[in-house]
Amino acid sequence: MAEAAETIEVTILGRPYRVSCKEGEREALMRAVAYLDAKMSEIKQSGKVTGTDRIAVMAALNIAHELLSMKLGDFDIGEAKRRIRAIEAKLDAALAPQEKLF
Repeated sequence: MAEAAETIEVTILGRPYRVSCKEGEREALMRAVAYLDAKMSEIKQSGKVTGTDRIAVMAALNIAHELLSMKLGDFDIGEAKRRIRAIEAKLDAALAPQEKLF
């Protein structure tokens, strides 16, 4: 069954947007909105980029760069998550026959 979603209104760079949000994810969404709003405001205040669309694209590029370069030493978080998902899938497949025993 799909999780219930609600529509909430958020404000980014002074403009209202209506966004669908799954139950229990509102706090995370609001943190993301605050982060994006701060990034866009920072770009706008620099005065180097004009126009909301261009500011949004620059903010998206900056955030994507941060995400892709996020590492702890030589530890790649994205690769670790992919490996964990693969291990979980193998464990689920191995444990599925065991569930019939109980």
